[in-house]
Amino acid sequence: MSESKSTCRTAVVTLPCVGTSTVYCILDALASVGRDWEMLHGTPPKARVFDAKMLSADGKAYTDINGRRITPDGALEDFGQPDLVIVPDLHLAPDCPLPDEFSALTNWLVKTRAEGAIVTSVCSGALLLAAAGLLNGLDATSHWSFCDVIARKYPEVRMRRERILIPAGDGHRIVTAGGASAWGDLVLYLVGRIAGQDEARRLAKIYLLQPHTEGQLHYASLTAGAQHEDAVVADAQVWAADNYALPTPVATMAARSGLTERSLLRRFRKVTGQTPVEYIQTLRVEEAKQMLETSDMPIDDIAAEVGYTEPSSFRNAFRRYVGMPASTYRKKRLALGLVAPET
Repeated sequence: MSESKSTCRTAVVTLPCVGTSTVYCILDALASVGRDWEMLHGTPPKARVFDAKMLSADGKAYTDINGRRITPDGALEDFGQPDLVIVPDLHLAPDCPLPDEFSALTNWLVKTRAEGAIVTSVCSGALLLAAAGLLNGLDATSHWSFCDVIARKYPEVRMRRERILIPAGDGHRIVTAGGASAWGDLVLYLVGRIAGQDEARRLAKIYLLQPHTEGQLHYASLTAGAQHEDAVVADAQVWAADNYALPTPVATMAARSGLTERSLLRRFRKVTGQTPVEYIQTLRVEEAKQMLETSDMPIDDIAAEVGYTEPSSFRNAFRRYVGMPASTYRKKRLALGLVAPET
C-alpha cells in the first residue's frame, strides 16, 4: 500500500565523493513517475509525486571524483524537513578515515530521521548511515566490499552482505541497498511504497529495470584481508591464505598464535568482522569461484581441491556464501563470457 502523501519531498545527498551517475539516475527516475508513461501512451501527466532535489551541506558547486563540475540544487538546511532522504554511493576506500564533512551530514541525518523522514542509502552510502548511528541494532546491507568494514567499525549493525535491499527499523523507515546498480532496486521499492505498485511496474518497464533477486554475493570477492593493526590476526590470515585447504586450519591457526581457539575467535572477529571458521570458508569459496570461472574441472573435484571432504558440505557453503549453487554460478559466468568454455 502506498503512503498517503501528494508530493514526497526528497533530498538526494551529494558531496564530492558521491557517485554522480547514481545521483542523476535516481533524480531522473523519480521525476519520470506520473509523467513518462503517460507521455508514451498519449495521456495527460499526473501530479508530480516526488519533489526530488540534489542537495549538499552548503549548496555550493564542486568538482566530483571524476573531475566534473557539479552544481547542487541547494543546501540541505535550506530545503527544510524532507519526507525521504537518499544517500548514494561514496567513492571512498573502505577502510579510510571518514571525511571531515561527514560530521555535519550525520548530524543532519539524525535530525531528519527523528523528525519522521525515511532515510535510505545505496551501496557504500550505508557507511554514512552507520556513522550516524541510524543502523544500530538493525539489519543492513551495502556493497559487498564495505560490509565487513562496516561490521567491524560499527559492531551494533547486523550487516547482511548477501542482501540487495533491506527495509528495517520502526515502520521500515531505514532502507539500505547493496551495490551502486542497486539504486534501481531502491527506487522501485520506494516508488511502489509511496506512489503504488502500478507506478513501480511502469517505471520498471520504461527504464528496463530488473530487481537483483539473487542478491549480490556472486559478484563479491574476498575483502576480509583489509589492513588492521593486530599482528597475531594478520599472521593467522597470511598463514590461512596458503593453508585453507588443510583438514583443521582453525586449530592450527590458534596453535601458531599461542591463543586458545576462543581467544583467537574474539580477536579475529573484532578486527575482520568474521570468525576464523567464516574466514576459512570465505577463502575456500573464493578459490572455488576462481576455479569455476577458469577451468572445466568437475564441481566435486573443485570441492576436494579447496578442502571439503564432503561435496555436500561444499555445496551448502557455496550456496550460503554466494547465494546460488556452484553449477548456477558457473553457467551464469559462462553466459557472460567470464568462464573458460569447455574444450
